[in-house]
Amino acid sequence: MNTFLWGVLPYAVFVLLVSGLIWRHRYDKFGWTTRSSEVYESRLLNIASPMFHYGILFVLVGHLMGLFVPASWTDAVGMSEHTYHLLSLFGGCAAGLLAVAGILMLIYRRRTNAAVLRATTRNDKLMYVVLLAAIVMGMTAKLMHSDIHSGYDYRTTIAPWARSLFTLHPKTGLWAGVPLAYRIHAVIGMALFALIPFSRLVHMFSAPLQYFFRPYVVYRSRDPEQLGGRAPRRGWERVDY
Repeated sequence: MNTFLWGVLPYAVFVLLVSGLIWRHRYDKFGWTTRSSEVYESRLLNIASPMFHYGILFVLVGHLMGLFVPASWTDAVGMSEHTYHLLSLFGGCAAGLLAVAGILMLIYRRRTNAAVLRATTRNDKLMYVVLLAAIVMGMTAKLMHSDIHSGYDYRTTIAPWARSLFTLHPKTGLWAGVPLAYRIHAVIGMALFALIPFSRLVHMFSAPLQYFFRPYVVYRSRDPEQLGGRAPRRGWERVDY
């Protein structure tokens, strides 16, 4: 089981993520969307959506920094271990709470607005459960094994394992002393990545790159002076107040 969870499952999730994205783009291109329900309700959405997106963005940046930035790099820029620990503890929990608050508000919005609720699919419900479980479990693991002065140093176990995946020689033995809460968080996180291609979360891989290459939209004034004094067409007369 140790070999399967930390030596096989990550690659299976990666293959499912990549192949799922290719399949989705090829056969469900018009479904590659957030399926926005803003038309039904926007007041609460305008508050909850930014909270969730900013929170999850900070959570993602924190994970990338914690897993793929070695301790030697932070030491080289003058960041002590204690400073990094406090940044991880307070910054990570703040980002997690912001994301959780946004998700809970989005769920409340879906449950209390009839039109939004009718537009909610089983896939959406599963996505909310897995996403919320991953964030809450991450904060739980952090708080269970940390205090102001010290905490579990995942940069000596989980981080080297994560980097070893890219060398195709996963160091599964590093998980031997990892607390159970961190193990559960990692498994739920992998389940979340496997779900991405088949849910509305797929929109995180969208980028309007065509905006950089499309022609300019030219707006022409209907000012009579710029039209050479020509009389405007019927229905286009200027309205003066």
